[in-house]
Amino acid sequence: MGARVTLWRTLQTFTVTRIVIALVLLLYLGIDLESGTLRPDPVNTETCVFYVLTAAMFALAARWQRRFLIQLGLQIAVDLLVISLLYLAAGGMRSGLGILYLFPLAGAAILAPLVLALFSAAVATLFLLGLNLWQLVIEGRDPPLMQAGLFGAAFFAGVLMVNRLAARLLKQEELASQRGADLRIQQAINEIVIADVGDGILVVGEDGAVFTGNPAARRMLGLQADAGFLLHAVPAFEPVALAFDAWLAAPDNDKGFVTLKPYREGDGAGDGEAEVRGRRDQPVHLKLRFARVADGFDAAGRSVIFMQDVSAIENQAQQLKLASMGRLTASIAHEVRNPLSAIGHATELLAEDLHGPAELRLLKIVRDNVTRVNRMVEDILQLSRKAQPNGEPVALGPFLEELKAEFCEIHGLAGDIVYIGDPGGSAVRFDPLHLHEVLLNLLNNAVRYASRQPASIRIFPARDAAGRRELHVQDDGPGITPEVRDHLFEPFYTTSSKGTGLGLYLARELCLNNDAKLDYEYRFDPSALGPRKASGRFVITFALE
Repeated sequence: MGARVTLWRTLQTFTVTRIVIALVLLLYLGIDLESGTLRPDPVNTETCVFYVLTAAMFALAARWQRRFLIQLGLQIAVDLLVISLLYLAAGGMRSGLGILYLFPLAGAAILAPLVLALFSAAVATLFLLGLNLWQLVIEGRDPPLMQAGLFGAAFFAGVLMVNRLAARLLKQEELASQRGADLRIQQAINEIVIADVGDGILVVGEDGAVFTGNPAARRMLGLQADAGFLLHAVPAFEPVALAFDAWLAAPDNDKGFVTLKPYREGDGAGDGEAEVRGRRDQPVHLKLRFARVADGFDAAGRSVIFMQDVSAIENQAQQLKLASMGRLTASIAHEVRNPLSAIGHATELLAEDLHGPAELRLLKIVRDNVTRVNRMVEDILQLSRKAQPNGEPVALGPFLEELKAEFCEIHGLAGDIVYIGDPGGSAVRFDPLHLHEVLLNLLNNAVRYASRQPASIRIFPARDAAGRRELHVQDDGPGITPEVRDHLFEPFYTTSSKGTGLGLYLARELCLNNDAKLDYEYRFDPSALGPRKASGRFVITFALE
């Protein structure tokens, strides 16, 4: 199809060139430029006028784009006829008009099959040789036979060379056209796949400029438009921007997790910060993967951010475990707790009569495991309790200082190990008993991995991009890997041999019961504890004031 279009376009160019040549011949052979009148030679004048008119007709017919070979054959025949008449009228080879044959022969070599092109060259060559023989035999002249023969040889050589080159170019164009069609089909398929895929895809530059994104990305980010802003200039997307910067600095670490908080259009926009058209009413936890666009050419430093919403996966896993756990709760209360109490009581009685070190060590193992199982039973029973939280505001300053003193006393820690940031007289709506249990659970996790150096455990308030108050709990330990983070808040999932796997789940449920949110987030900041710049910490996001 592409070659046919090219042939018609070339034929139209050929007709326009014919009009120009015809007008030049008319001015040169048919009109006296000094007087502005027609020359007295009627053959040249009438032939040139005829040539101009037929050239115009051929140009109009070429726009019709029907019967290509018939149109091309008529045009070449008329060209050869007109040039031959002018050649005869000018006196033959010495007139120099034989060079005009190159125009129709070149057109035939480009547009016509090789046989037709060679036939046209043969007609022109035979005419030149025949005219020279006529002049030699009949008229007794001395025509330049050698020059006529050279013209004929040049006609055939030119036709062969131009025809082969044109055929090769047509094949290249057909191949390019086919590959272009295949590329368009592949591009259409890619657009369908990208638009339908569940993962979000953003194409960004090295400066964080968003060029495009698929519908899933717009849905995850809450956007109405997928381009035209900078990630770094939108406060709500700061976690994604910081994760992208960290990947640019360390390309080997191409994965990460971020949490985007709810926002509304215009939230947090200030000096140098952009507003985006969109909103998101619920927090979303995203798993990010980065890839650089590299195809062997200059890709203008563009990269692709793949985003997977793992919030739904986490919720589904929790619901599945809760469904099975709910069926066990009632039986655990009677079938496990009562025998467990009997075992614990028997252990205490045995401790009064046994005093050997081996017996005491065995009794301690029994007592510790009874305590552990009893704690698990208490945690499971607590899941079924829907206690109504106390809605009175809690002043964070005194509350955190009291919690710090209690925690350090329980674990025998120095007071400078736990650092509490200045809450600034802020207060939050959260049941104090629930908040105490949540923070105590987080601190118990932190003390397991912290170095116990001064300020190795930090509790500090902050605000997110939408102005919601946050409370961060962070330690200088090795942090939680993304693989563990996937299952962190699932019930009964634990990496500790002494844990039940319910502490963090209970903490999150208590936060939800107080219209708050508990999550483990990766923040990228130079003030991170320890050598890590991608610092993980537990973040409690309180309800709007």
